[in-house]
Amino acid sequence: MSRWRNSLSFRLALMFALVSTCLLGGIGFYLNYSLQRELAWRDDQSLLGRLEHIQALLGESQSVTELQSRPQLYANMLGNQDSLLWVLDGEGKALISVNPSQLPLPRLSESHEAQLGFDAQQQARLAWRYTELDGQSLLLIAGKLLAPREQMLTAYRLKLLITLAVGALLAFALGAVVSRRGLQPVRTLARQAESIDVRRLHLRLAQADLPEELQGLAHSLNQMLARLEVGFGQLSRFSEDLAHEIRTPLSNLMGQTEHTLRKERPLSEYEVLLGSHQEEYERLSRMVDSMLFLARTEQPQASIQQTWVDLNELIEQLCEYFEGMAEEADMALLNEVGLFNKGAEAKRTLTSERVLEPVKVWADEDLLRRALANLLSNALRYGAKGQPIRISCAQQNQQLVIQVSNQGIVIEPSQLALLFERFYRCDPSRANRGQTGGLGLSIVRSIMQLHQGEVRVESDAQSTRFMLAFPSEPV
Repeated sequence: MSRWRNSLSFRLALMFALVSTCLLGGIGFYLNYSLQRELAWRDDQSLLGRLEHIQALLGESQSVTELQSRPQLYANMLGNQDSLLWVLDGEGKALISVNPSQLPLPRLSESHEAQLGFDAQQQARLAWRYTELDGQSLLLIAGKLLAPREQMLTAYRLKLLITLAVGALLAFALGAVVSRRGLQPVRTLARQAESIDVRRLHLRLAQADLPEELQGLAHSLNQMLARLEVGFGQLSRFSEDLAHEIRTPLSNLMGQTEHTLRKERPLSEYEVLLGSHQEEYERLSRMVDSMLFLARTEQPQASIQQTWVDLNELIEQLCEYFEGMAEEADMALLNEVGLFNKGAEAKRTLTSERVLEPVKVWADEDLLRRALANLLSNALRYGAKGQPIRISCAQQNQQLVIQVSNQGIVIEPSQLALLFERFYRCDPSRANRGQTGGLGLSIVRSIMQLHQGEVRVESDAQSTRFMLAFPSEPV
């Protein structure tokens, strides 16, 4: 039963049966109501016609006594066990009575107009009229027992209920057949999806033969498969790059150690070997730390502690930290964040005076410091010697954009989108991966995703610009 409840075909068939039952029930109720009204109207017209007929017979007769002597005139007209007829005099005495059921005389209101009424005690429909004959006041009453009509209506309702039940069962059965046939494209889509595995992520679901309602679903699934294929490819490349990155220091460690152990050497050579090993260990440690950081930030439940961070103060701290590296590279770090939203002339004037305005950004201070440190380290490593590195910010489309720009080799447009991939190298010949083990820009992208922001990069003959776009307001 649980399997049936979870079946879409069963649910559709059940809903189809319920709709059909409601529709047939409504039609049956209307037909029953209409038949009941029609029978009641016909009975009323028949009773009024009988009054007129009896009144006409009285008018043609010399007296009531003459009409009593010729009962076939009205007895043949009535002739039914459910029909009633009384002709009463002014004292309520029955002069003519056709009453097969031996019902007592009813009490009626006085009116010269023909009236219709219902006798609840005797379950009969009555029509009556007062008239005069030879100066004598008479009351004409025609009636019809309702029991035969109710028996007929009861049988009619029973047939309607049986028809309704049979119709509901047929609707359910036909609904099951129709829904099962109608859902055949869904089963076809499921079989196609089952044929796609890790080795066949390049396959896509056929959309041409699907109904219009399922084409959107197939399109969405194909897009998901495309994303999975890209993600799986990136994961495969990451595994290869990771193996390569780890293999290099391990090969260095093993080669140097093997070479040293071939013969006995002075203590100084062992000290040099240990120092070289320490550098390789530190490189491996930085790589592992970066990978652990990326793994934590990409968890769905990852959270950050955001506050309003003074961007000027943070940039000043980073400039002081990287000042030594900048001097060695003959480069200068220019903090232009305090010139936020000022004109070009004001920037030229205030840059030398270091007049800064406070700029606040809603972010996790430690993560923001790490992202900017990675960008500054990258700019110092690849920027042109003797050229400044500028850190600025601006308001763009309800975002606070922090920009780190430097002059250097122009990055090809095809390579810009790949810069944030793990271990990606614009120049494969460069083996020095810096303090982040080749994961610095990937870490920057993960940090921005945690802040619901984005990182962008542009490169042309003037400069290469990395931009961190934060929401202007807390989200």
